[in-house]
Amino acid sequence: MTSVDHSHAPPSSTSQDIKIIKKVLNGYVGFANLPKQWHRRSLRRGFTFNIMAVGESGLGKATLINTLFNRDVMHKSGNKLNNLDEDQEDDFEDAETEPSEKEGEVGVNIKSTEAEIEEDGVKLKVSVITAPGFGEALNNIDSWKPIVDEINNRFDSYLEAESRINRSTVVDNRVHAFLYFIEPTGHSLRSLDIALMKQVHEKVNLIPIISKSDTLTDEEVHEFKRAILADIDHHGIKIFSPSVSENEDEEVVANTKHLIETFPFAVIGSTNEVQTGDGRLVRGRRYPWGVIEVDNEDHNDFVKLRQLLVRNFLEELKETTANVLYEHYRTEKLRKMGIEQDNAVFKEFDPATKQEEERALHEAKLAKMEQEMKAVFQQKVSEKEKKLQRSEADLFARHKEMKDKLTKQIKLLEDKKVQLEKQKLLPQEPSPQPAPQKSRKGFLR
Repeated sequence: MTSVDHSHAPPSSTSQDIKIIKKVLNGYVGFANLPKQWHRRSLRRGFTFNIMAVGESGLGKATLINTLFNRDVMHKSGNKLNNLDEDQEDDFEDAETEPSEKEGEVGVNIKSTEAEIEEDGVKLKVSVITAPGFGEALNNIDSWKPIVDEINNRFDSYLEAESRINRSTVVDNRVHAFLYFIEPTGHSLRSLDIALMKQVHEKVNLIPIISKSDTLTDEEVHEFKRAILADIDHHGIKIFSPSVSENEDEEVVANTKHLIETFPFAVIGSTNEVQTGDGRLVRGRRYPWGVIEVDNEDHNDFVKLRQLLVRNFLEELKETTANVLYEHYRTEKLRKMGIEQDNAVFKEFDPATKQEEERALHEAKLAKMEQEMKAVFQQKVSEKEKKLQRSEADLFARHKEMKDKLTKQIKLLEDKKVQLEKQKLLPQEPSPQPAPQKSRKGFLR
């Protein structure tokens, strides 16, 4: 900080006679300039943003992306679109296929379109990933696999790049926002919609969008949103929701909460300018009943979608992808490969600490061996006691059996003794003489 002291300057008009007094502000450190430093660095490096737009053909994906950035990001074939009106343009834009598709190949293909746009000196490199052919087959079972494989492959390539020795050229090609275009049927989500969302909701920032909402009335849009949210909640699908910090301004908090309450966004897209009844020139679509404006919040939710994706939460989308979604994928990937976290890898080596750790481990080992020996000794004593108890029980049973036998024998002897004593007391009767036997003579009688 400098100031000019005119009291010490001679009355001369030359700048050489001006005395400069420099003052040092001791209380000013300078870290308040960090946001300015980060701003200058960010302007030099530029920004990247990867969007994946998935949905059936004819839902206006390319038109919405071009409307979102107000640039021709998704290039269309001009000679084919010269004679098409806006509605036909939407039906045609997603029908553009790769040469292999035109030859008759059936399936989902992944197509990436990159563009670099600049606004007020800020450069943004946009990459839009689409999936032509999704939902177009008669049998759409597992049609979500190429999309999930593309997301995983981008995670794997980033993991491989950051695992190299030289990581100065790591390119972030991860999907930062996943726009899923829902057909405006007015009923509920289809099984294909639910299957895809369940496969990708833990890998990307899922943002469901009701495309071509001008085909529904306001009441139908409200009921359709309610049905979609009910299906999402029933199946446990996670959609991206911006964080709300109570430390921010009340107006910002209120706008963020209102943005969350608008999910899912019912939008329309159009890069054409039409004139309204009051003479204004706006981006929109003209119908026999009037003009629907793209940038009018009363007509659709395009402005809120732009606030979520670009104006207010672009960096939060990238941070959520890097710090939450990618870290979860990386952890699961390394765990499946058998790699576990070792917290002692980067610990500084200290001999005293190492010796103390070894002593603690040795003491723990000795304590464990002592416990095991006590357990074995206790087990042996318990087995011996059980064996002695069984022997004692057998001896007691045999003793009881022999005692019962002796008791019975004593009782029998006593009964015989009583009988003999009774016989002695009775008078003696002469025993009868036996009759003489006649002797037989001869051999046969």
